Amino acid sequence: MRALRKLILWLILLPIVGVLLLQLYFLAHIWWWIDHNPESTSFMRHQLAVLREQNPKAKLQHRWVPYDRISGNLKRAIIAAEDSNFAEHEGIDWEAMQKAYEKNAKKGKVVAGGSTITQQLAKNLFLSGERSYLRKAQEVAITYMLENLMDKERILEIYLNVVEWGVGVFGAEAAAQHYYGVPAAGLSAPQAARLAVMLPRPRFYDKNRGSPYLARRADLILRRMNGAELP
Repeated sequence: MRALRKLILWLILLPIVGVLLLQLYFLAHIWWWIDHNPESTSFMRHQLAVLREQNPKAKLQHRWVPYDRISGNLKRAIIAAEDSNFAEHEGIDWEAMQKAYEKNAKKGKVVAGGSTITQQLAKNLFLSGERSYLRKAQEVAITYMLENLMDKERILEIYLNVVEWGVGVFGAEAAAQHYYGVPAAGLSAPQAARLAVMLPRPRFYDKNRGSPYLARRADLILRRMNGAELP
């Protein structure tokens, strides 16, 4: 009976210890990235593996550039399109999530996300594209780690350098070169607005650049950009 109790105790403790060690793993990486740039992300590695299934020599288009070498137009466009309260919230915009939930419930399908820039970064850095409550809970935990260890400018800098912008295209510099043949620092306001609109479906818009929705939505983001608050 005593041996059975020990076994039950270990069966209870092991998952808890495993979860704590995983959180320490995430925390250590985030602490390191405060002043060191991530070389890749979980999402980048996954996409590279997908590309190499068709072409073993495939490579990602990606080049890191510092925050001050990314156009202010792009920063404002991203905030206007993805997370208008980025400078104010603490990682989670609960009001936006509630609105997204209500919109999805009304439509009967997922048509809105509600995830903040920090949440998107948490997912891109460490997690898979799987949809589950456990994955969402882990995303929230990583989001708060990012917000407590990094300032908003650093979070936005990393996000702009690792987010997907097309088939094998990651980061603002690669996107600017891929679509417009200019450096990230040289993006105009209309160019930045179009790039911001592409983010929810970058691979689709990479192949459908003439989409009427892309043009309409970009015009809307262009009008909103001046009101976007930068960190």
